[in-house]
Amino acid sequence: MRNKLSKLLIAAGALMVLSALILCISNIMESRRAAKFSADAVKILKEKIPEEPESLPDTENNNDDLFRGYEEKSVDSDVNNVIEIDGYSYCGYLTIDALGIELPVMDDFSYPHLKRSPCRFSGSAETDDLIIAAHNYSSHFGRLKELSPGDMIVFTRADGKRFNYMISYLEELDGGDGDKLQDGAGEEWALTLFTCTLSGKKRVTVRAEYADNTSDRAE
Repeated sequence: MRNKLSKLLIAAGALMVLSALILCISNIMESRRAAKFSADAVKILKEKIPEEPESLPDTENNNDDLFRGYEEKSVDSDVNNVIEIDGYSYCGYLTIDALGIELPVMDDFSYPHLKRSPCRFSGSAETDDLIIAAHNYSSHFGRLKELSPGDMIVFTRADGKRFNYMISYLEELDGGDGDKLQDGAGEEWALTLFTCTLSGKKRVTVRAEYADNTSDRAE
Protein backbone atom coordinates (compact mmCIF):
# COMPACT_ATOMS: atom_id res chain seq x y z
CA MET A 1 0.00 0.00 0.00
CA ARG A 2 2.81 2.38 0.93
CA ASN A 3 4.72 1.53 -2.23
CA LYS A 4 1.64 2.22 -4.30
CA LEU A 5 1.09 5.54 -2.55
CA SER A 6 4.74 6.49 -3.02
CA LYS A 7 4.53 5.72 -6.71
CA LEU A 8 1.40 7.84 -7.02
CA LEU A 9 3.06 10.75 -5.25
CA ILE A 10 6.15 10.48 -7.44
CA ALA A 11 3.99 10.35 -10.56
CA ALA A 12 1.98 13.37 -9.39
CA GLY A 13 5.17 15.29 -8.65
CA ALA A 14 6.61 14.44 -12.04
CA LEU A 15 3.39 15.55 -13.71
CA MET A 16 3.52 18.89 -11.88
CA VAL A 17 7.12 19.45 -12.91
CA LEU A 18 6.30 18.55 -16.50
CA SER A 19 3.31 20.91 -16.51
CA ALA A 20 5.42 23.75 -15.12
CA LEU A 21 8.09 23.08 -17.74
CA ILE A 22 5.54 23.11 -20.56
CA LEU A 23 4.07 26.37 -19.26
CA CYS A 24 7.52 27.93 -19.01
CA ILE A 25 8.41 26.91 -22.55
CA SER A 26 5.06 28.20 -23.78
CA ASN A 27 5.64 31.58 -22.12
CA ILE A 28 9.12 31.83 -23.59
CA MET A 29 7.79 31.08 -27.08
CA GLU A 30 4.99 33.64 -26.66
CA SER A 31 7.50 36.24 -25.54
CA ARG A 32 9.73 35.58 -28.53
CA ARG A 33 6.80 35.85 -30.94
CA ALA A 34 5.71 39.08 -29.29
CA ALA A 35 9.25 40.46 -29.49
CA LYS A 36 9.48 39.79 -33.22
CA PHE A 37 6.01 41.18 -33.87
CA SER A 38 6.82 44.35 -31.93
CA ALA A 39 10.19 44.84 -33.58
CA ASP A 40 8.65 44.51 -37.03
CA ALA A 41 5.85 46.92 -36.13
CA VAL A 42 8.25 49.56 -34.75
CA LYS A 43 10.34 49.36 -37.90
CA ILE A 44 7.29 50.01 -40.07
CA LEU A 45 6.04 52.78 -37.77
CA LYS A 46 9.36 54.59 -38.04
CA GLU A 47 9.11 54.42 -41.80
CA LYS A 48 5.54 55.72 -41.84
CA ILE A 49 5.61 58.32 -39.08
CA PRO A 50 6.55 61.73 -40.47
CA GLU A 51 9.49 63.73 -39.19
CA GLU A 52 8.71 65.77 -36.12
CA PRO A 53 7.70 69.33 -37.08
CA GLU A 54 10.48 71.88 -36.61
CA SER A 55 8.30 73.87 -34.23
CA LEU A 56 8.40 71.08 -31.69
CA PRO A 57 11.07 71.21 -28.96
CA ASP A 58 14.19 69.08 -29.12
CA THR A 59 13.80 65.78 -27.29
CA GLU A 60 17.33 64.45 -27.46
CA ASN A 61 17.40 64.16 -23.67
CA ASN A 62 15.14 62.41 -23.86
CA ASN A 63 -0.42 35.85 -15.19
CA ASP A 64 -2.00 37.07 -18.06
CA ASP A 65 -5.28 36.37 -16.29
CA LEU A 66 -5.15 39.83 -14.80
CA PHE A 67 -6.09 41.32 -18.13
CA ARG A 68 -8.93 38.90 -18.82
CA GLY A 69 -11.27 40.87 -16.57
CA TYR A 70 -11.34 43.76 -19.00
CA GLU A 71 -13.55 43.89 -22.04
CA GLU A 72 -12.15 45.03 -25.33
CA LYS A 73 -11.88 48.79 -25.48
CA SER A 74 -12.25 51.17 -28.36
CA VAL A 75 -11.47 54.50 -26.74
CA ASP A 76 -11.37 57.77 -28.61
CA SER A 77 -8.33 57.70 -30.84
CA ASP A 78 -5.45 60.01 -29.93
CA VAL A 79 -6.76 62.94 -32.00
CA ASN A 80 -7.36 60.36 -34.72
CA ASN A 81 -3.66 59.85 -35.30
CA VAL A 82 -3.28 56.15 -36.08
CA ILE A 83 -1.31 54.05 -38.55
CA GLU A 84 -2.67 50.79 -39.91
CA ILE A 85 -0.28 47.82 -40.16
CA ASP A 86 -1.57 44.40 -41.23
CA GLY A 87 -5.06 45.22 -39.98
CA TYR A 88 -3.95 46.64 -36.62
CA SER A 89 -4.18 50.29 -35.62
CA TYR A 90 -1.22 51.91 -33.86
CA CYS A 91 -1.19 55.29 -32.15
CA GLY A 92 2.62 55.43 -31.91
CA TYR A 93 5.55 53.84 -30.16
CA LEU A 94 7.42 54.02 -26.85
CA THR A 95 11.13 54.50 -26.32
CA ILE A 96 12.55 53.57 -22.91
CA ASP A 97 16.32 54.06 -23.06
CA ALA A 98 16.89 52.81 -19.51
CA LEU A 99 15.65 49.38 -20.63
CA GLY A 100 16.98 49.61 -24.18
CA ILE A 101 13.58 48.99 -25.74
CA GLU A 102 11.27 50.50 -28.33
CA LEU A 103 7.73 49.17 -28.46
CA PRO A 104 4.72 49.82 -30.70
CA VAL A 105 1.46 50.85 -29.04
CA MET A 106 -1.81 49.56 -30.45
CA ASP A 107 -4.61 52.08 -30.33
CA ASP A 108 -7.27 49.66 -29.01
CA PHE A 109 -7.00 47.52 -25.89
CA SER A 110 -7.93 43.84 -26.02
CA TYR A 111 -6.50 40.61 -24.64
CA PRO A 112 -5.59 39.23 -28.10
CA HIS A 113 -3.83 42.52 -28.91
CA LEU A 114 -1.74 42.27 -25.74
CA LYS A 115 -0.33 39.02 -27.07
CA ARG A 116 1.32 41.07 -29.79
CA SER A 117 1.93 44.58 -28.54
CA PRO A 118 1.43 47.03 -25.69
CA CYS A 119 -1.97 48.72 -25.95
CA ARG A 120 -3.41 52.10 -25.12
CA PHE A 121 -5.61 51.25 -22.14
CA SER A 122 -7.19 54.68 -21.84
CA GLY A 123 -6.53 58.40 -22.26
CA SER A 124 -4.12 60.04 -24.65
CA ALA A 125 -0.96 62.11 -24.78
CA GLU A 126 -3.08 65.01 -25.97
CA THR A 127 -5.23 64.98 -22.81
CA ASP A 128 -2.34 64.32 -20.39
CA ASP A 129 -3.76 61.03 -19.09
CA LEU A 130 -2.28 58.31 -21.29
CA ILE A 131 -2.31 54.78 -19.81
CA ILE A 132 -0.53 51.95 -21.62
CA ALA A 133 -0.80 48.24 -20.69
CA ALA A 134 1.36 45.32 -21.78
CA HIS A 135 2.10 41.73 -20.85
CA ASN A 136 5.00 40.92 -18.56
CA TYR A 137 6.99 39.40 -21.42
CA SER A 138 10.66 40.28 -21.01
CA SER A 139 10.45 41.93 -24.42
CA HIS A 140 7.46 44.08 -23.38
CA PHE A 141 6.81 45.36 -19.84
CA GLY A 142 8.38 42.48 -17.89
CA ARG A 143 11.27 44.73 -16.81
CA LEU A 144 9.29 47.77 -15.67
CA LYS A 145 10.36 47.17 -12.07
CA GLU A 146 13.96 47.89 -13.14
CA LEU A 147 13.08 51.51 -13.86
CA SER A 148 13.79 54.29 -11.38
CA PRO A 149 12.45 57.80 -10.71
CA GLY A 150 14.13 60.20 -13.11
CA ASP A 151 14.33 57.73 -16.01
CA MET A 152 12.97 59.08 -19.27
CA ILE A 153 10.18 57.71 -21.48
CA VAL A 154 9.36 59.06 -24.93
CA PHE A 155 6.06 58.47 -26.70
CA THR A 156 6.22 59.20 -30.43
CA ARG A 157 2.72 59.69 -31.72
CA ALA A 158 1.60 58.53 -35.15
CA ASP A 159 1.62 62.10 -36.47
CA GLY A 160 5.29 62.58 -35.54
CA LYS A 161 4.86 64.50 -32.31
CA ARG A 162 7.02 63.35 -29.43
CA PHE A 163 6.07 63.58 -25.77
CA ASN A 164 8.83 63.38 -23.17
CA TYR A 165 8.07 62.01 -19.72
CA MET A 166 10.15 61.57 -16.57
CA ILE A 167 9.27 58.78 -14.13
CA SER A 168 8.04 60.06 -10.78
CA TYR A 169 7.52 56.80 -8.94
CA LEU A 170 6.72 53.10 -9.19
CA GLU A 171 4.07 51.24 -7.23
CA GLU A 172 2.36 47.85 -7.05
CA LEU A 173 -1.42 47.84 -7.13
CA ASP A 174 -3.64 44.93 -6.17
CA GLY A 175 -5.31 43.18 -9.05
CA GLY A 176 -8.71 44.38 -7.88
CA ASP A 177 -7.72 48.04 -7.66
CA GLY A 178 -8.52 48.89 -11.26
CA ASP A 179 -9.90 52.31 -10.34
CA LYS A 180 -6.57 53.37 -8.83
CA LEU A 181 -4.94 53.14 -12.25
CA GLN A 182 -6.74 56.32 -13.28
CA ASP A 183 -6.48 58.21 -10.02
CA GLY A 184 -4.65 61.47 -10.62
CA ALA A 185 -5.06 61.38 -14.39
CA GLY A 186 -4.01 64.70 -15.90
CA GLU A 187 -3.11 66.10 -12.48
CA GLU A 188 -0.48 64.11 -10.60
CA TRP A 189 0.82 62.30 -13.67
CA ALA A 190 0.52 62.38 -17.44
CA LEU A 191 1.59 58.82 -18.29
CA THR A 192 1.09 55.42 -16.67
CA LEU A 193 2.57 52.11 -17.80
CA PHE A 194 1.43 48.89 -16.15
CA THR A 195 1.71 45.13 -16.36
CA CYS A 196 0.94 42.16 -14.14
CA THR A 197 3.43 40.47 -11.84
CA LEU A 198 4.40 36.87 -12.52
CA SER A 199 1.83 35.68 -9.99
CA GLY A 200 -0.86 37.75 -11.68
CA LYS A 201 -2.03 39.15 -8.33
CA LYS A 202 -0.41 42.58 -8.58
CA ARG A 203 0.19 45.28 -11.15
CA VAL A 204 3.61 46.83 -11.56
CA THR A 205 2.73 50.46 -12.24
CA VAL A 206 4.94 53.29 -13.44
CA ARG A 207 3.82 56.91 -13.06
CA ALA A 208 5.44 59.68 -15.06
CA GLU A 209 5.10 63.43 -15.52
CA TYR A 210 6.11 65.60 -18.42
CA ALA A 211 9.85 66.23 -18.33
CA ASP A 212 11.21 69.54 -17.02
CA ASN A 213 7.88 70.81 -15.74
CA THR A 214 6.25 70.07 -19.11
CA SER A 215 8.76 72.23 -21.02
CA ASP A 216 9.62 69.24 -23.22
CA ARG A 217 6.02 68.47 -23.99
CA ALA A 218 5.17 68.46 -27.69
CA GLU A 219 2.85 71.32 -28.58
